[in-house]
Amino acid sequence: MTQIFSSAFTFDLYAQAASHLIRADHQEDLCFAVWHPSEGRARTTALLHRLILPRPGERAVHGNVSFSPEYFERALGEAVEAQGGLAFLHSHPVPGWQGMSSDDVRAEEGHAAPTKGATGLPLVGLTLGTDGAWSARFWEKTGPKKYERRWCENVRVVGDPFGVTYADQLRPPPRFKEELRRTISSWGKEAQARFARLRVGIVGAGSVGTIIAETLARSGIQNISLIDFDTVENLNLDRLLHATTATAERKESKVSSLAAGIRKGATADKFNVLEFDYSVAEEKGYRAALDCDVIFSCVDRPWARAVLNYIATAHLIPVIDGGILVEVTPAQTLRRADWKMHTVMPGRRCLECLEQYNPGLVQAEREGYLDDPKYIKGLPDDHPLKRNENVIAFSMNVASFEVLQMLSMVIAPMGISDPGQQSYHFVPAIFDKPLFQVCEPTCLYPSLVALGDHGGFVVTGRHEIAEKHRAIHAKPKKSLWRLLIDMLTPGNG
Repeated sequence: MTQIFSSAFTFDLYAQAASHLIRADHQEDLCFAVWHPSEGRARTTALLHRLILPRPGERAVHGNVSFSPEYFERALGEAVEAQGGLAFLHSHPVPGWQGMSSDDVRAEEGHAAPTKGATGLPLVGLTLGTDGAWSARFWEKTGPKKYERRWCENVRVVGDPFGVTYADQLRPPPRFKEELRRTISSWGKEAQARFARLRVGIVGAGSVGTIIAETLARSGIQNISLIDFDTVENLNLDRLLHATTATAERKESKVSSLAAGIRKGATADKFNVLEFDYSVAEEKGYRAALDCDVIFSCVDRPWARAVLNYIATAHLIPVIDGGILVEVTPAQTLRRADWKMHTVMPGRRCLECLEQYNPGLVQAEREGYLDDPKYIKGLPDDHPLKRNENVIAFSMNVASFEVLQMLSMVIAPMGISDPGQQSYHFVPAIFDKPLFQVCEPTCLYPSLVALGDHGGFVVTGRHEIAEKHRAIHAKPKKSLWRLLIDMLTPGNG
């Protein structure tokens, strides 16, 4: 498995860095920063947490720029104290993804060993161009006194606006295809190149998740990760795209059924869909999610939503979430159907503050109560855990607006990247005014921003229901020939 590298930071930190590094006199400048790791299944991301700006006399600007040994030692000490890594940031007076001069290479390579020795983490170098584009690389130890540069495939600025710069040599822009002519005509080749190259995770391959996956695959997205432990059953067939009676009879995993379906209609060259039949609350599902640039939350359980809330904040991966509420009358006629959509990231209201899950039920689910029929039976009849709200007519609307949330964030039409928290009421067919809120003052999550694996919380654990479903998927399937023999063998009829 090829190791991937990336870097990410909040828009607030970007703005602070850019105001220091991009000078009115067009000279280069520099500073250091503390970073924390986010280790996915295949990707390591450096999350920049805070800047360490130079004090008077600690760097010299002279067309190029240099720093004093005292500045490096101070920055290294602050990184050690923060139990993080050290990043070196500098600017170039030209736009675009930046390469490195021989002076740049000597400066970074020469400080890789003391950085690794003091922090235990690689030195990360980043370069800012005049147009706000970043490049980044890790200096990995490959042998005694030997450090090699590993380029990041992208650098992401998470906030309003959301920005991403790609290393074209690692993630080439998509070529124009006739199949995408109408898609590209709506927002242009440049926006499509940003959009199509994002690594997108879909957590939950149910009614909402299948529609989102189909939409993204047909829109040119190149890499999709599907994360869900569940099994296709007959009761899913009224709402799961690509699920059939045959997939239900074979007891296929939902991710396998969905992956096979979207491969048929995908429009990207070298389309890649990864299947993870795990809960995002299990370690393998969690690490797969950390490989993504954007995640769609298509789950309805509190534990998974709590994990995604943590990922959105601590790991700087925007999570696009939606929810459906359906109520019926005593006569079993529809009373109300409401749905809402929102994107969670630093600077926006988190899922807990949005009341998208009950934190008190997270531990109850971890201990298995939410899959205990006796516990569920004892809940009130109108409790959310007793509702059946996955109706495809409603789910397709939630899926549509979740995709639009992503498009707004990435494309920012007319400069609008945040459509706000959106709510729709099927009865009486009205939209609420969008809300633009932040977390409550007592919320824990803003304090976890960009801490990644150093956030201090273990959010994953054993998931017994997921294990049971995987055991079903893993059962050997009989061939048609074997089934025919069994049918013709006396005693097997």
